[in-house]
Amino acid sequence: MNLSIIAAIAYGVLTVIGGIIGYFQAQSQVSLLSGIISGLLLFAAAYLQLQGNSWGLILAIAVTAALVIFFALRLARTRKFMPAGLMTILGMLSLAVLVNQLVVAQ
Repeated sequence: MNLSIIAAIAYGVLTVIGGIIGYFQAQSQVSLLSGIISGLLLFAAAYLQLQGNSWGLILAIAVTAALVIFFALRLARTRKFMPAGLMTILGMLSLAVLVNQLVVAQ
């Protein structure tokens, strides 16, 4: 298991937990649904990588990049570090690991 698989799983867990927390704190069904869907996509990407499928890494990069953009825009709009700032920073770290793995694999 390489670092990109761990990054996809870790960020997937964070998105699912964040969606659940968003639901319970703000009764936001959108947070719950988007957190679960994003997390499941990242878990699927990790599984595909474990199976040796290069599309898994590309899927993980796409989902993580979309989440980073979303949370960065939310941080710019709300100026609240939690959860947007934290998810942006952790997403950028995950994205750096994933892109590095893509470059190394080339």
